[in-house]
This record gives sequence, C-alpha cells and structure tokens, in this order.
Amino acid sequence: MEFVHRPYIPGETIAALATAPGEAGIAIVRISGKNATDVAQKVFSKSVVKLKSHTVHYGKIILDGTCIDDVLLLVMRAPRSFTGEDTVEIHCHGGLVSKQVLEACIKAGAKAASPGEFSFKAFVNGKLDLAQAEAIQTKIGAKNEIALTLAQDQLEGRLSHKILDLQSQLTDIAAIFEAWVDFPEEDLEFAPFDDVIATLRTVMGQIQTLIASFDQGKVLQTGVAVSLIGSPNVGKSSLMNALLGKDRAIVSPIAGTTRDLVEDDMRLNNLHLRLIDTAGIRTTCESIEEEGIRRSKKASLQSDIILYVLDVTCPQEIDFDLPPEKTIGVWNKMDLPHSRPLPQLPFDHVVELSAQNGQGLDKLHQAIDALIWQKGAPRRDEVVITSLRHKEALAEALQCAERVVQGLLQKQSAEFISFDMRQCLQALGTIVGANITEDILTSVFSKFCIGK
Repeated sequence: MEFVHRPYIPGETIAALATAPGEAGIAIVRISGKNATDVAQKVFSKSVVKLKSHTVHYGKIILDGTCIDDVLLLVMRAPRSFTGEDTVEIHCHGGLVSKQVLEACIKAGAKAASPGEFSFKAFVNGKLDLAQAEAIQTKIGAKNEIALTLAQDQLEGRLSHKILDLQSQLTDIAAIFEAWVDFPEEDLEFAPFDDVIATLRTVMGQIQTLIASFDQGKVLQTGVAVSLIGSPNVGKSSLMNALLGKDRAIVSPIAGTTRDLVEDDMRLNNLHLRLIDTAGIRTTCESIEEEGIRRSKKASLQSDIILYVLDVTCPQEIDFDLPPEKTIGVWNKMDLPHSRPLPQLPFDHVVELSAQNGQGLDKLHQAIDALIWQKGAPRRDEVVITSLRHKEALAEALQCAERVVQGLLQKQSAEFISFDMRQCLQALGTIVGANITEDILTSVFSKFCIGK
C-alpha cells in the first residue's frame, strides 16, 4: 500500500521501533508527542512525568502487571529533541521483547507511527528543512564512505545554504521586477539593466554546476550498473566470477548456458558496482534464448557501463550498436594462442585479459574507474546533489531563469518577467521545503523507514 502521510496534528503522540526489527542485543522504542511522557509513565516502573530532560533512568516495562523487560529510559523534552516535541526513548532487548514494549506503548495511548513520521514532525516543527530530512534516509542507505560524507554534509545544511544563497540573490532581482509591475509609469531604474542580466547569468551558472553534479552524486549514492555483453562462449560468466572473486555464474562450454540476467554486487575503489551477466547475443530461433537476448540488449541500454567481451581466439562482431562513451572493450582468453594484431575497437578504453588466470584484471579495474570519473571525482568542498527530485527542481528553476533573461532582452512586459521569476524562486523553494505540495511530501517521506 502506498504511503500517504496523515494530516499533521500538532502534538499527536506516536511510537515505533527506531532500530531494525529482528533479533539483536539492543532495540530502541521511540515515543514522540505532547503525551510522550504520559504514555511512558503508564508502562515504566518509575515516575517519568517530572524527570529532567536528557537524563537516563533504569527501570522495568510493565504490561498488565507483568514485567516485560529491564530497560533504560531516556527523556528529551521539547524543543530540545529531534522532532521538536517531547520524546522518550526506551532502550530494551531486541527481538520479540522490543515488539512487546512497542505494543505496551501503543496500548498506553500512543499511535503507531507511519514511515518517516518522526522526520516529518521534525520538518513541520522547523528542526529540519526538506533537503535535510531527505539526507537522513540518504545517509542510512549510503553504500560507501564518500556517499556517507555527502549525506552528512546535506544533513548539516550545505545544500540548503547553497539554495538559500541562490534564492537570496534572485529575491533581490525579483523585488526590482515587482517594483516595475507596481510602478509602470514611474520610469524608475532600480538597478542597471546589464547588472541584472549579469547577476541572473551568474546564478544560472551556479545552478548548472549543481545539476551537472548529479551524475557524480548518483554514482556515489546508488552505485554503478555494469553489464557484460558479448557473443556466446566469449567468457562473460568467467569474467564476472573473476571480478567477484567467487563462482557466481555457471561456466560451461555449451553455448547459451546463460539464459537470464545474473546479478551480484562488488566494491571497486570504495564504489558500489552492480555486475550483470547477460545471455550471449546471437541469432537464434529458440524462444527462451531469444527472450534472454532481448533482456541482454535492454540491460546494456540501461547500464552505466558496458563491458563488451570478445574472445581473442575467434573475434566476433556484435550485431547492434553499443554507445562508445560508456563501453569498455574487453579482449578475453589472452592465455590461449591467438593471432596479432587484434581488430581495432571503436572505444576509448580497451583491455586485454584472461578471466581464467586473472591476468589483466587490474587493467580492467583501472578502465572502469577511469570511465566512472571521466568528468573528475567531486571535490571535498563541492556541493553535490544525489536526489533526482533536486535535479528536476533545479532544471525547472534554470528554465525559468532563462525565460527571465530572454524576456529582458526582448523587452517583454514586466508582468511576464515577474511571473517567471516567481516560478524560478518557487522551484528552488521546493528543494528546502517552501511551497511544497502534498504529493512531494508523500514522495519524500514514503521512502523512510518506520521509526525514522
């Protein structure tokens, strides 16, 4: 069922597991809302209502006169909490015990939290803007240390500060346009015409830089999809096993052994790679193999990198075009007798190796790394976006700003120019949470875990 966040009720008390479900030494049940301490009082063996903020207390959780668990209880009073409301955390044992503690809290008056509802409270109560709230889930899902650093930067407000700076520059210009609309007959010049356009183009350049950073951010956050494409028996499955360092794909001299996509994960230079072994591409009348070949071609189009694997002992051309900008030519079976020179391939990166004995694998690692960072790795001081939503909002703001510049150059009516400027500011505002619609909030917070 698709999550749609409930209408915000100020102070409504919710509860959920803040740690992953399952067997564990420790679990945390989080309660937040106006009646958080009252709920905790009903299940805790000691008085909670008058406890000082940010103090920890040992006691027992009691349900229907029965002790469920020995726990530590932490009180955080508003506004000095993550949600900005009174919050109680119960540190108990994991597994079935934690579920019983949560059930006791719900029976005592708390409402079961929806996914992301604690973060939603923090957003509504001004503890986080929307970009920072999104960074929480991004941080949880980070697949490497660099992605984790980017998420932490966003959580601390680096992206938000950049967006607010852009808004500030544009707001000054928007005020000029509004004045032109309000006083059309006064012939007032609030700023030199050329200075306004120059400022707009400077801001547009900064927006374009942020948009361009998305490719790097996507690589760091979601990883890189790498498909192995080629004719049957060129050694795609052997190469996948060699890259993974384990027997993941079936290797056989029988052509057409791989009928479907075989996927697995690996790390390369601190990046997450998703390897996809595909069916050998050839002309066939066999319906199952034909479907596998169709999926192979689709995987190659959707992948970030294609490893086009060829057999040096019998070079064969593939019968459909591969995008050269994301393809690495891989001559395999270099340990077997073969003729020279090898046919020329139309790719910037071509590697010779043997999946059988590992010769040349380091060269393939280097080629993959070079292709990923062909535009350069992000600098530590650079603001990098990792969210498609942010990229789309920035692209919309850029289009609006371009219309403003064109309107000024073409001497359009001030009303049209002012309207485009307001649209530009609104697009930027959606990144940090201004002018947010219900569907955007639903899209953002539905991705969160329950208890976050």
